[in-house]
Amino acid sequence: MKLAVITDSSADFAEKYKTYQNLFVLDIPISIDGVDYDLQKISHEEWYDLMAKAQEVPKTSQPSVAELDSLLKDLEKQGYTHVLGLFLPAAISGFYQNIFYLQSEYEQMKVLFPETFITSSPLGYMVETVLDLAEAGAEFDEIIAKFEEQREGDRAYMLVDDLHWLAKGGRLSNGAAVLGTLLNIKPVLTFSTEGKVEVFEKVRTAKKTMSRMKELLLKEVQEPSDYKVYVIQTRAEERAQELYDFALSQGFDDVEIVTFGPVIATHLGLNTVAYGISPKK
Repeated sequence: MKLAVITDSSADFAEKYKTYQNLFVLDIPISIDGVDYDLQKISHEEWYDLMAKAQEVPKTSQPSVAELDSLLKDLEKQGYTHVLGLFLPAAISGFYQNIFYLQSEYEQMKVLFPETFITSSPLGYMVETVLDLAEAGAEFDEIIAKFEEQREGDRAYMLVDDLHWLAKGGRLSNGAAVLGTLLNIKPVLTFSTEGKVEVFEKVRTAKKTMSRMKELLLKEVQEPSDYKVYVIQTRAEERAQELYDFALSQGFDDVEIVTFGPVIATHLGLNTVAYGISPKK
């Protein structure tokens, strides 16, 4: 088996995987104040600076279907036998529906684009798992089974400090954002079973939301050592450290503080913090 893995720039994964010759990343176009940016050439912190100074709402759009089609043609010519595409959930982006037909267009390759239902570091962790298994000689069916196990066990809970970012991105009405701000509501957001970002619970004050996120972390797992935990933040270092320290104190032995990439940060805003919980590789 010769396996290629394709993902998009919403996925964040460890630096070493960026050198893998069988990993391909489709760019999600992104712009601020009418200027387009290459996500391969801008750091997360540089993007946060741009967000903080932006006069207009940052904009993202879908990856190029034509680029994916061209890539698949090249992979077929290079002798790849299997292709696994792990992209933004269909509930977040229309890209998935637009590329679905490509799975049956290549007679010489098995092409599969399964729903992921999550993004950011948990999506990147799925990509890492697939690459590790392929490198270890696992069969395609075994790789898919492990992917599905991770997908079923993935959870994410997010504290969004400023509801206006969700309103700007069309995820929340301006009226609801204003009311939420006036009432000091700091909702816990999550990914639904369909991969949609939704309000899990409305909580008053960030302190109470932080406490609730800790409760949810413990509720979602039976054996902490079986899970990888990401604490993901956009300039919410103190809250991230608090969640990190709590996870370690509860017996989680694989905890990492990371940052949201530009695509997801654009919709969640600055001073956001999250737990991403994934079954280990």
